[in-house]
Amino acid sequence: MSDVLPVIVVLIGLLGVIIGSFLNVVIHRVPEGQSLVRPGSACPACGAAVRPRDNIPIVSWLLLRGRCRDCSAPISKRYPIVEAVTGVLWAVLAWWALVTPDALPLLPLVLVLTAAGVALTVIDLDHHRLPNAIVLTLYPVTVAGLLLAGALGGRWPWAAAGIGAALWLVVIGIPWLVSGGRGMGFGDVKLAPVLGVTLGWWALSASVVGLFLAFGLGALVGIILMIAGRAGRKTALPFGPFLLVGALVGLLVGPAIGSAYGSWLSG
Repeated sequence: MSDVLPVIVVLIGLLGVIIGSFLNVVIHRVPEGQSLVRPGSACPACGAAVRPRDNIPIVSWLLLRGRCRDCSAPISKRYPIVEAVTGVLWAVLAWWALVTPDALPLLPLVLVLTAAGVALTVIDLDHHRLPNAIVLTLYPVTVAGLLLAGALGGRWPWAAAGIGAALWLVVIGIPWLVSGGRGMGFGDVKLAPVLGVTLGWWALSASVVGLFLAFGLGALVGIILMIAGRAGRKTALPFGPFLLVGALVGLLVGPAIGSAYGSWLSG
């Protein structure tokens, strides 16, 4: 396995780059309620259809120097960034799944959730909402992914998964309920069980660490923005990105942190 590990990681990373190209379409069209299939991709400035040779992830943007072939209008750097970030995240998750015992069966689900998380992060930053079209679709996808992981790995930790889902739902739901939706968006509440159940399935420590990091990162960024004069005490920050980053870190290092903390307490 050690000989082919780098090859597998690179291949999955390249697949992630391709998926990132599709995510750019999702990010642009889903908030507007547009079809993901029709019409085809076109320059927003001149309306010219994007040629297949100009639709190669990252490479085409570099060859065109970030400009439309037909009208020379600038093409946002966001497109190659989304593609590259998705590719890197998929490569990291592939490496994690291949070197971590019992993690491989969960890889298909976490790859899908990570791709959705990239799209949701950008959409939340742009529009301050998490579209139902994505979030609610993740419910059946997550159930199917966990069933696949259980069938492949022979592990069925439904109790831990249920606790993880309940923990995230309660901790995220209470601020939304108490503040009447001002302290937390309902989209965050709907996303919380998906992240919590997946982390709980992997390890309860991953669920706890991920939730703690989400709030910690949110608080830290909020303080930095206030110090920089770019936000006030009543400024609403999109919290979805913090939930997603916290969940990802919790998945990757939560069990290790939980184990280290348990050793420290017992020592």
